Amino acid sequence: MDVLQLGQVEYQSTYSAMQSFTHERSALGARETTDALWICEHPPVFTQGLAGKAEHIYNPGNIPVVQTNRGGQVTFHGPGQVVAYPLVDLKRAGYFVKEYVYRIEEALIRTLLHFGVTGHRVRGAPGIYVRLDDPFGNAPLAEMNHPLPSSTPDFTGLGKIAALGIKVSRNHTYHGAALNVAMDLEPFDRINPCGYSNLKSIDLSTIGLQITWADAANILSQKLVTHLAP
Repeated sequence: MDVLQLGQVEYQSTYSAMQSFTHERSALGARETTDALWICEHPPVFTQGLAGKAEHIYNPGNIPVVQTNRGGQVTFHGPGQVVAYPLVDLKRAGYFVKEYVYRIEEALIRTLLHFGVTGHRVRGAPGIYVRLDDPFGNAPLAEMNHPLPSSTPDFTGLGKIAALGIKVSRNHTYHGAALNVAMDLEPFDRINPCGYSNLKSIDLSTIGLQITWADAANILSQKLVTHLAP
């Protein structure tokens, strides 16, 4: 997997580049193409997924809203957030979409653990969450935080620190994950993040960790390369 550090780049141009990359490798058919991992951050932007509803963006202000073809609903990207775009050939990797999502989440959890933070999954709500009252504790979440798929997840006492949204085209992935490091979190208050009105978004600085964007980006890159390997 080729890892490319893009720095701060506009969302729309990066989105277009991912689509072009995926289209070109799909057109090659059976030829070998190298997987890639793009690491970047974006200027402030709201991105809406295919399942997104307009009412979940109630005060965009001067922040642009971009419609995308990824899964999920609305989220916010901005400076101080590490955005990771794995461009993976799932057929060659040998695993399916559900496991791909699990592997990305595991890479995020392992990244947080590197910095002493305990990340949690919540069933039915992709992404990674931490306990607001004890982000460094190891106690598992109560069963109420793991509802049946038909019920609404219980986010009581939790903050979302990483989001996921992916697209798979002809076994090739794009879009990806975002880890909140040290952001202006106010724009999250203008939306229902991922479609949930009771979901609080946090970052590493909120829970008392002063980590540079570069340090978080490097660790997340390493964990993704490891956990997305065939």
